[in-house]
Order: sequence, then C-alpha cells, then structure tokens
Amino acid sequence: MNVTVRAASSGADETFVADLGRRTAAASVSSLRPAPEGLVENALERLLETVAAQSHRALIAEYGGERAGFVLLLDRLPDDVTSIPQGFVAYMAVEPSLRSRGIGTALLAAAEDEARRCGLPYIALMVTEENAAARALYERAGYATERRLLCKAL
Repeated sequence: MNVTVRAASSGADETFVADLGRRTAAASVSSLRPAPEGLVENALERLLETVAAQSHRALIAEYGGERAGFVLLLDRLPDDVTSIPQGFVAYMAVEPSLRSRGIGTALLAAAEDEARRCGLPYIALMVTEENAAARALYERAGYATERRLLCKAL
C-alpha cells in the first residue's frame, strides 16, 4: 500500500491529531521522569494549543485510505542557541498498529519538504533516548545529535 501525506484540512483531522497524540504521548516520557497519565495528557493539550497559536504546518499521512499518522511542524521557531531559522517537529505520531510501513518516513520527508518550501535551512526535533525505533528512523533520514538534555532525579 502507498502512503500519502497531505495538509490537515478539517475538524476531523484536528480530532485525529488530538486522539492519536493522546494515545501515543506516553512514548515521549523518559523513565527518568515518570509521570502520571493525566499529567502527560495535560502536557499534550498545552503542546497542541501552543502549536495552534503560532505558524505551523499540520500534515496527515494516509495509508490504505485511512488516517495513519501526523506531524506538526513549527515553521517560525528559531534555534534557541543561535537564533538561526529552523523548522521544528513539535510532535509526530503513527498509529501503533501501522508502524514499520513507511508512514513515519513519509511524514518526516513531507515535513522536510515543507521546511524547504519555507526557505528554512535546518529542521530539528527532540526524541527520548529510550525511543530506539524513532531514533533509528531519524538517523536513517540523516539526523544527527546536536546537543543533549541531561536529567537527574532528585
């Protein structure tokens, strides 16, 4: 089956993003910072509100004619250290039952294409060390570790 990626265009797309985001948010939580499910859901809601309040692109992947994943790309968020313009993947998720079918790869490529169309010289994202599948996807796509966030439980 082919994966197609398109711009989000409806309330149904927004509902899909919020629902899939809620169902996958726990994968973004490091074991160094265990958090109750309610806190993770609240953080996701704040993230979706933050993304909606600024310039961004929401892209939906379809597989077999059904929504299968999404990526939220901030297109006016400069790097926090250099202030160099960049695209920033605020959140990306693929339906758990549809993983390993090229959907994440297609979403990432579409986000990169959007960033290029915006004239952005870089694209960045964050991923937990423990999310080996996502890290492997990003590494295959040419992403490299630029800096690390260190954490210590107190």
